[in-house]
Amino acid sequence: MIRISKMTDYATVLLAELARAPQTQQSAATLAERTQIAVPTVSKALKALQRAGLVRSTRGLHGGYTLARPAAEISAAAILDALEGPVAVTDCAAGAGQCELETTCGVGRAWQRVNLTVRRSLYQVSLEQLAGLDKGPYT
Repeated sequence: MIRISKMTDYATVLLAELARAPQTQQSAATLAERTQIAVPTVSKALKALQRAGLVRSTRGLHGGYTLARPAAEISAAAILDALEGPVAVTDCAAGAGQCELETTCGVGRAWQRVNLTVRRSLYQVSLEQLAGLDKGPYT
């Protein structure tokens, strides 16, 4: 089963909350309160999102977190990459040299096509759609 981690799920919820008020800086404590996610988990997720360039942080009394770019420009693939690393349905789909059976396997190319299709689909879904802020087909 292909499944995202709880941390990725939480990070998506946090990003959606930030997307609902894109001009407002929100502290980790405020985000925790609004999403009902524990503060340590919020802080951990926000650090990963900041490292990936998906959120910006400002220190100080009126500091907090904001999206680094508009929600429509953040893809589901970017979110997954930030928390999980690049999506790969099998070891061979992660790239050449990742699988010990690569030279004798007859199904690797098919899995690579599947992986490419999954990645393309993830790039087509934006945070704006995930957050229900767009009136497109995924809301």
